[in-house]
Formats: sequence, C-alpha cells, structure tokens
Amino acid sequence: MSAHDHDSACCAPPTNASLGESALLPIGAKELRFKIQNMDCPTEEALVRKAIGGLPGVVALEFDLLNRILTVGHTLTNVSSIDTALSSIGMAGVPLAAGKPDATAVAAEEHQAASISKRQWILMTVAGIAAISAEVVAYTTGNETSITVAVLALTAIFTSGVETLKKGWIALKTFTLNINLLMSVAVIGAVAIGQWPEAAVVIWLFGIAEMIEVLSLDRARNAIRALMANAPETAFVQQADGAWSEVPADQVEVGLIVRVRPGERIALDGIVVSGQSGVNQAPITGESIPAEKTVGATLFAGSLNERGVLEFRVTAATGETTLDRIAKSIQAAQGQRAPTQRFVDKFARVYTPVVFVLAVLLAIVPPLAFGMPWYDWIYKALVLLVIACPCALVISTPVTIVSGLTAAARRGILIKGGTYLEQGRELKTVALDKTGTITHGKPVLTDVVALAGMSKEEALRIAASLDTLSDHPVATAIVGGYKGSVAAVEEFEALHGRGVKGTLEGVTYFVGNHRLMEELKVRSSQLEVALDRLEMEAKTAIVLSTDTETLAIFAVADTIRDTSKVAIAELKSLGIETIMLTGDNDKTAKAVAAQVGIADARGNMMPDDKLAAIETFLERGLVGMVGDGVNDAPALARSSIGFAMGAAGTDTAIETADVALMQDDLRKLPEFIRLSKKTSQVLWQNIVFALGIKAVFFVLTLTGQGTLWMAVFADAGASLIVVANGLRLLRGATRA
Repeated sequence: MSAHDHDSACCAPPTNASLGESALLPIGAKELRFKIQNMDCPTEEALVRKAIGGLPGVVALEFDLLNRILTVGHTLTNVSSIDTALSSIGMAGVPLAAGKPDATAVAAEEHQAASISKRQWILMTVAGIAAISAEVVAYTTGNETSITVAVLALTAIFTSGVETLKKGWIALKTFTLNINLLMSVAVIGAVAIGQWPEAAVVIWLFGIAEMIEVLSLDRARNAIRALMANAPETAFVQQADGAWSEVPADQVEVGLIVRVRPGERIALDGIVVSGQSGVNQAPITGESIPAEKTVGATLFAGSLNERGVLEFRVTAATGETTLDRIAKSIQAAQGQRAPTQRFVDKFARVYTPVVFVLAVLLAIVPPLAFGMPWYDWIYKALVLLVIACPCALVISTPVTIVSGLTAAARRGILIKGGTYLEQGRELKTVALDKTGTITHGKPVLTDVVALAGMSKEEALRIAASLDTLSDHPVATAIVGGYKGSVAAVEEFEALHGRGVKGTLEGVTYFVGNHRLMEELKVRSSQLEVALDRLEMEAKTAIVLSTDTETLAIFAVADTIRDTSKVAIAELKSLGIETIMLTGDNDKTAKAVAAQVGIADARGNMMPDDKLAAIETFLERGLVGMVGDGVNDAPALARSSIGFAMGAAGTDTAIETADVALMQDDLRKLPEFIRLSKKTSQVLWQNIVFALGIKAVFFVLTLTGQGTLWMAVFADAGASLIVVANGLRLLRGATRA
C-alpha cells in the first residue's frame, strides 16, 4: 500500500446524498458492505459514485469514509459487476461479513494493517534523497535538463508518484476533476517545460504531506475506535457445572452469569446478581465519580470495576450493548452531512472547475493575445493547478465534526448527527419537562387528607388498589405509601393525562389531578383550600373521588436534582431562555420552577399542549426540548433538537432522540451547547484559513513569486493545520 492509497490531501466533494441521508432501502433490496482500504476522502467517494452509482440494480450507497466502509444497497443476484467496477478505478474492496458489528469489523480490519507500511517509508526516503539530489545537481551545474538530473528526478517520481499518476489517469478516463489529475498535469507539465528537479520535489512533497495527513486523520479514527476498545475481548463465565472459565466475549449469550474482578473492565451489559463495588462508567455516561453498584444495579460494557468482585447476568450480547449502540450511532452520524459541510461541498463543486479553467486561460491567453513568453505563463498555470483543489477546505469539515461528535460521546453526550452539533449554538429556547428532568422522578407520598367522613386508611386502600394498575410515578408513590393488601378492581381505565378510574366493591372511583375533578364537577371550597395549601408547598396533589363527591387528597413530593439549579443558571448565562412544561398543576410547577430559577413555568400541560407550546416557541428561533423520550414524544419530535435525559441503557432514547444525555445530569445540556459553539468556531477558522491560503497564492502566482513546490507545501500544510485544528476538540474530553 503506497502513500497515495490515501488521497486525504485533496478532496473533490460528492455529488449525491448517501444512504445515510436518504430513506430506508426499498423493499426487497439487499445490503453489501466492503472495507476499501484506500477510500477515506470525498475524492474516492466521487469516483466510487461515478463507477457504481449508475449500475443497474444499485439503489443506494452509503459511505463511512473515516472507517473506509462502503455499503451498497442493491437488488442484484450476481454482484460481480460491482466488484469489477470498483477494481477498474483502483478501489477493490474486501467484503465484510453480513451482520458483523461495524465497530468490531473496523477494529479488526485496522488491527491487521498499519496505515503506512515500512515499505512505504523506505520508498519515500529514496524519493526524497533523489529529489533533493536532483535540485542540488541542477543548482551546482546550472543545467536542469542534464541526464543526471533527469535520472534522479525520474527516480523520485516513480518511487513516490506512480500511484498518483495512475489515479490521475483514472480520473481523466472518468472525467473526474480531483487532486490526482491536477497533480499529474502539474508534474507532467513541469517535466515538459524542463523543470525536472521541481517536478521531482513537488511529487515527493505531495507524498510526504499525504503520509503525515494520514497519520493525522488516524487520530480521528482512533478516537472512535477507542470507545470500542473499552470493552474487553473475553469474559469470565460460569459454566453449566458451576465452574468458571474465560471465553471470548462475542460467544457469551444473554442470560449467562459473568464474574468481573477488581481492576477489570466489564465485557457486556448486565444486571448485578452478587457483590458490591464502585464502577467507573465514564465511557458511557461521562461521569468522573464511580457509581456504586449492588444487587439489581445495571452494568454497562466498557465500564471499569474498581473494587470488589461482581457477578452479573448478561442482558445484551456483543453488538447490542449500550457501548455498541453508542459507537453505531456515532458512525451513522458521520454519514449525515452537517450544514457547514454541505456548504463547503457546494462551494468546492464550483470553485475547483472555475480555478482549473482559469489556469488553462492563464497558460494560453497572455502568450496568444499579448505575445508573452509561453514558459512563464504555463509555469504560472501549473502553480495555479496545484492550489486549485480545495484540499484543506473539504477535508477539515468532516474531521472537525467527527472530533466534536466523539468528544461529546466521551462526555456522556450522544449526538445523532453533525446537524444537531452545529445547531446547538443557535438554540434560543429550551423547554424542560419537570418529572425526571428537573426532579429525580421518584416521588414519595407525603400527605393524606381525608374528606367526607372517610378514614385515611380506607382512602389510601382504595387509591392504592386503583393505582396498582398504573405505572405513572405518582401512582407508584401512592402504592408505595400503602402497606396493606389491595382489593380487586374491575372496569379499570387510564384517563390520558388526568388519572385513572375503576370499580371497587361495586362503586366507581376516580383517582386523578385537578383537571379531572373539574371535568367531574366535584370541586368544593374545602377541596380548593386543601389543594392550594399542598400545591404551594411544591407538592403534587391527587384526589380520590366518586362521580359525585371528593373523598380524599393525596400529596406526593418529588425532590429536585442538585444539578438542576446550576444547569439552569448556566443556560441563562449562555443567553438561552428556559421554560418548564409539565402535566403537574400550575402552583406546583411554579414552586419547583422558582427553586431552580425558571421564570416561565406552565402546568396542566397535556402532550398536545406541550406540542402547541413548542410550535409557539419556534417562532422565536430554534427550540430544544428535554424529556424522557417517551411521554414527551410529540414535543421532542417537533422541537429543533430533542434531548433525552438519562438515556444510558435505554434503547428507545438512544435510537429516537436527537441528543441523548447518558447521565441524569442536566448540566450536560449547557456543556453540549458550549461544545457546539466551539465546533462552529473551529469550522469557520478552518474555512477562513483555507480560503486565505488560496487567495495569497493566487496573488503570488499572478505576480510570478509562487513556485510549484511552494504551492504544494502550502496546500498540504494548510490541510495538516486545519486537520490538527479540528482534532483540538478531542482535548479535555472525559476519558475512562
């Protein structure tokens, strides 16, 4: 594998949407996945699209450039045409096993082959010696076309540039304007006008720059693969006879018992069945303080057991763990072009051919129209060709976005695409659910107020009997406050957003909120006074009634998270308006909101009411909605960015939320917004720098001060600088 198997230095942007940006595969379509070792840049993506995108039976393409994986959606019975087409453009791929987890496949493939081989380094060393020697001989003899200079230059060209010339020929045959074609024309043109030493130095510098850039891009790849490296390859499993043995993690089935000793990483997701320990689960949640784990606690693959022996029952096999889902989500997010990347792609599609045409005109117009020297203007045109491709501009954007996505994952923030990463900085309003978001979501029964001559014990028995059939947190609190035996309930019905009803011993009872009592028209002055008192204490009041009178009031309180007040203050400091939307009553909502610093709190909000509120907020600008990913689904879906709280281990939240906050810590929200702002800054720094370099060399070329080797050095150097700048986002990210 040569240096030019990695055309990272200059990238012609793709022309069509990938599978990752489009709809699902058509019914009946099949998937074929390839590992293409020399496909890591939109230059190769454009070639592949042109080669196989129009083949009969190919219905969709998806590119994972950082991991060099091509996914082809097709309806073919014989896929040889795809293999042939890929081979014809030098992109022969190794088929990946169907169903093999992406991250595992990537790690295995990358482990087998280094990005840059020893042979490659030797060839580039020989090329460098030959190129520099050609320059020295030409300078000392004053003859740039002597046999000695020509032999040295050809040695440099053939040891470092053969692959570039081959790809330049492929680009010419496929009418693809990319860096390989531009560089090939520049080198051949330099030789044609007698600039042998400069042609040699140019092709050698280009090869060296590509090699260095490959190493830089490997950092972005390694940052993603490092997530998967947290999970060990083996596990200590209990056998049928009770004995323990070490087996490969991918052979451990759900339901088996695994033992993890102090200092070992956990191989799979599971539930603790024995032992107690502190577990560092930073790879999943981003939290730095170890979490205490006892019987019944959830464990995540990739976490580190710090002390004590734990035994757990496996709940997710390799490929389906929370860590696997995080890695897959990041990989899927790479296929979605962020707004800045789409802008850069469109710009580059116009910029590159325009500069190419300008270079051609620069070579022929001055000599033909004004009688100027052909040599001088052809040379200037060649310099312009070298800087024509928007190398740094195109490559910096995906590297920066992936670095931002990976940095967020290390912090316990799973972002489902570059679009959301970029949009975060533009949020004007954030709406928050109360229960489980601002509060812990685990309310407890605090008060029982009996009315209409009913005893507290009897009222609690009836309410607990009804609420046993409900999974609402408030219902769970009432059931938890009753220690006796519940009665059988008939004709049970959940009243959406209001409460429940059911028949108990021949009487129909209702347990619900203030809104339900208004609908039943069983309000009384005694009820209102009691409700006001409890709600002013930031308690949620639930009423037991028949269809004619109220029988009792139950008060349930939910404690506020310690981090909520700090998070709200941080959001305000970022210029973001915070609003609470809750199904709880207005007084409780305002009491809780006052404790955390939210000025606008809206209670008695049904799911449709929350959706309507989000619609109104959108008129002011982008809106974020923070909820549990299920009850608030309509509002989460309609918001600009939907945030799911405490998503670790929750399949639905990880799969449906735009941003999943893996830890139950609202401070992750302002952290996400700050990362979004930083990512945007880096993106625009790279764009301005890349275009600035082009402008400077355009002026230098026209004034006759630019040289070929300077253009290559500046162009490749700019690419390295913007890649390094994008990788800065990985600094300071939480590591296990």
